[in-house]
Amino acid sequence: MVYFIILLIVVVALVAYLISAYNGLIRRRNQIENAWSQIDVQLKRRLDLIPNLVETVKGYAAHEKETLDAVIQARNASVAASTPHEQANAENMLEGTLSRLFALSEAYPDLKANQNFLALQEELTATEGRVAYSRQFYNDSVLAYNNKLQQFPTMYFAKMLKFERREYFEADEAARTAPTIEF
Repeated sequence: MVYFIILLIVVVALVAYLISAYNGLIRRRNQIENAWSQIDVQLKRRLDLIPNLVETVKGYAAHEKETLDAVIQARNASVAASTPHEQANAENMLEGTLSRLFALSEAYPDLKANQNFLALQEELTATEGRVAYSRQFYNDSVLAYNNKLQQFPTMYFAKMLKFERREYFEADEAARTAPTIEF
């Protein structure tokens, strides 16, 4: 009878551990999905501001068609990106073209003083901060999840249930160098 009670306690402890490990993996995976959706919300907010910014600049610098087209193409590439790697590449391209667009304001004093342009520029700058925070939260969530997947003995349980490592939101090599702005 004592052996049966000990065996029962071991089985109950093992089942409790498996339930806890599974719930922990699910919680971390859902946190990653939530973090990704926060990035998506902030990027959408930024992408919604860009057409208004381009239209404002167009009124002052209509002959800067190449720069304006580059911003729109970068925006469209960002909308089409689906994985963290594709999104990171598209965002880097978009940030470079937006830098060129903001640099145009230096050549057009009327544009630089336009209240609509200033408001859009300020809104985009604020959104950039939110995007950066969301990216950091996403990467922190991926780190916690990936750590959990690699910890003993959860790694065996996770492998059995086909939990897979997640990809970090990383900047590519081109984004690590400052953009060159020429007029």
